[in-house]
Amino acid sequence: MTMIANKLQQVQARIVTACTAAGRDPASVRLLAVSKTFPAEALREAHAAGQRAFGENYVQEGLAKIEMLADLRGDIEWHCIGPLQSNKTRPVAEQFDWVHSIDRLKIAERLNEQRPAGLAPLQVCLQVNVDGGANKSGVAAEEALGLARAVAKLPRLRLRGLMAIPEPAEGFEAQRELFLRAAAVYEQIRADGIALDVLSLGMSADLEAAVAAGSTMVRIGTAIFGGRG
Repeated sequence: MTMIANKLQQVQARIVTACTAAGRDPASVRLLAVSKTFPAEALREAHAAGQRAFGENYVQEGLAKIEMLADLRGDIEWHCIGPLQSNKTRPVAEQFDWVHSIDRLKIAERLNEQRPAGLAPLQVCLQVNVDGGANKSGVAAEEALGLARAVAKLPRLRLRGLMAIPEPAEGFEAQRELFLRAAAVYEQIRADGIALDVLSLGMSADLEAAVAAGSTMVRIGTAIFGGRG
């Protein structure tokens, strides 16, 4: 077994343990392998070990890997998870399967206009700022419902859920408390009649707290691929 395959197995075991502790079905939590800064061959190794969904933070780097792994295109789901600027929406709309980081309507409208008609709708999540930090990406929690209503009407997008990246917190309970803020916004939008099914919360250091708060997708990089140089 390769090192990456072994690490993937360890992360899956953590997800199972976290779900068991939270009284949840392990199948209700998807693993998104965050592959930014790692070479295409590392992704190929992870794919050989059974991983199918990969998250890239930087558009150009992600596009390069999509091209290098073109032979696996039908068997890989590409997620754009980093902040997205207006001038980068076209290649993302054309090449990626998911976008996690929509925080304003302008970006969603551009992705909708630029998504090729021959492709399935782009799967999208709204990024919510649950800390209230002025310098962080994400729509404010109190503005998320309005944005969700507008994005849900765009025909070439399919609004799937929310994503949040809270500030690092010390300890399980502090981490869980931040994630529960995102979960509350998620439930508010669902109560409005918008059929969300993805709550993208948790990374290598805090996936257990995220699962306890209801995360359905954890974004794991370091624990799979190792530390970044």
